[in-house]
Amino acid sequence: MFFKKSNRTQNTIDTLVGADTKIEGNISFSGGLRVDGTVLGAITEPNDTPSTLILSEHGRIEGSVTVAKVVINGSVTGPVRSAQFIELQTKARIIGDVYYNSLEIHTGAVIEGKLVYLGDTQNNS
Repeated sequence: MFFKKSNRTQNTIDTLVGADTKIEGNISFSGGLRVDGTVLGAITEPNDTPSTLILSEHGRIEGSVTVAKVVINGSVTGPVRSAQFIELQTKARIIGDVYYNSLEIHTGAVIEGKLVYLGDTQNNS
């Protein structure tokens, strides 16, 4: 209603990391990625393909996240960078800096780090 179409998450999930799955290593993906398990490594998307990451309530990421659209309800240890938007749901916990263009924080979400607004310049600092 109030959001631009680009701020909506993708409805399709192309890749799923299941609840009992643990991945050690970096993940580069395009499309939609849902993490219900554990990822020990960085999660990125190709620069020319805006993608969506959904981290469920029981999901955990230990590493940096660089994805255009991010929805978090689990825990991330590491910096989170989004070119379009980040939504932190009630059980989200981030230990690290958050770089955002558009940010939605639900009551109960926790960030232990800096909030850095990227604006329209898309700095890579």
